[in-house]
Amino acid sequence: MNFLASLPPVLYLISSVMFTLGIKRLSKVKTARQGNTLAALAMLLAVIGTALELGWVDPTFILGGLVVGTAIGAWTALTVKMTAMPEMVALFNGSGGAASALVALASYAGLREKGLIGTGVKVFEGGTLPAGVQVFVLLGSIVVGAVTLSGSLVAWGKLQGRLAKGKPILLPARHALSVALLMSIIGVGVWFGVGTAEFGTSALWIVTGLSLLLGGLLVLPIGGADMPVVVSLLNSYSGIAAAAAGFLVGNPVLVVAGTMVGAAGLILTRIMSDAMNRSLANVLVGGFGQTDAAGGAADEGYEGVTQAGPEEAAMILEGAQSVIIVPGYGLAVAQAQHVCKELGELLIKRGVQVSYAIHPVAGRMPGHMNVLLAEADVPYDLLYDMDAIAGSFKQTDVCIVVGANDVVNPAAANDPSSPIFGMPILPAHEAQTVMVIKRSLSPGYAGIKNSLFEADNTLMLFADAKKMLTDLVAEVKEL
Repeated sequence: MNFLASLPPVLYLISSVMFTLGIKRLSKVKTARQGNTLAALAMLLAVIGTALELGWVDPTFILGGLVVGTAIGAWTALTVKMTAMPEMVALFNGSGGAASALVALASYAGLREKGLIGTGVKVFEGGTLPAGVQVFVLLGSIVVGAVTLSGSLVAWGKLQGRLAKGKPILLPARHALSVALLMSIIGVGVWFGVGTAEFGTSALWIVTGLSLLLGGLLVLPIGGADMPVVVSLLNSYSGIAAAAAGFLVGNPVLVVAGTMVGAAGLILTRIMSDAMNRSLANVLVGGFGQTDAAGGAADEGYEGVTQAGPEEAAMILEGAQSVIIVPGYGLAVAQAQHVCKELGELLIKRGVQVSYAIHPVAGRMPGHMNVLLAEADVPYDLLYDMDAIAGSFKQTDVCIVVGANDVVNPAAANDPSSPIFGMPILPAHEAQTVMVIKRSLSPGYAGIKNSLFEADNTLMLFADAKKMLTDLVAEVKEL
């Protein structure tokens, strides 16, 4: 019996170390799968430790949750397409927020049932934290968790194109409404802290409802161009909510894991914001990309566009010594990562130096292109981030842009009037020849013209990315 009582802290310690090592291994593509496996095993140990610590809990529910959760997770991982990966991440973030909010609500209900709830700041007598701190943590876990849930659901709807086709929804007086909701949440929270126990449950449900409204309202005005930032920020929120829930129930591994996720999400959000040359506050205000035509009448306004076919493109590649491939969301939509890898392998066999340039905000979630190319087993050492490869374009014979747009727009570097001016880009225009594989001249999420399309050294290959790359592979094989 004493052994079982001392086992949970040991399992928590091992789990915390494994979470830390798992996140560390996620920092490199080569070890990312190992890191994910470590984190999954760490979560299993944490669940086992919690079950042992709460020995009075009916194990049927815990085992049932493990079986159902594992089944759903495995089914999702096997069936969700790579193009839907951002949506799945958004739902994961929302699920984490919902879990934290439910833990807080259940904790309050349990303490009230045990008669541990008093009045005023003595809300939780005999807890692991001072009463006033517990009130703050309880409310924080509910508020952040609910905001994460509703915000993630709105983000999911935008990524799916089911909500305004991913465009910003700019409600009248939205900023005033957000402030009013926040102040209302604070007011009800104060009422909960100093009121009588009879009002406690009602106050918490009101806080939950207001927080759900606030989360949705915060994400509605954010357009598709900012989705990578939103996804990483919501990920951070889910971690913060989990850490708060961990403090509330006195679970150290939940505090550790939640804090690491929250910190990692904030760091990633900062990286995403810097990659777009925008402040986080500017992203949260929303409205960027509101002119997103999403394939509308954006073919107008271009002059001197040079169109080419796969045969002509293959002839140019025949004389190339170095090629940089820039993947974008169009590659994911067309599911062309495998044929893209095939083209790269063909060129390498011909003695061509092939590299893949990854922009931090290419795609619709952080690391989207890395995951996409990893699925096709593109060698990790051929993938370069923006800072590492930006200086190589001037010495490159051919740059192949596959479905990318805003991240290679020269206006970011040479047009002060452009809304993306100052945004770090991949300088594809500096290559000797640029081939852009795209369905049309439609704009990216920024909704602006891309001067790269009409540059003298650019060839536009209009087609679905998978079809064009397949045709290009066939032509290269005949060289």
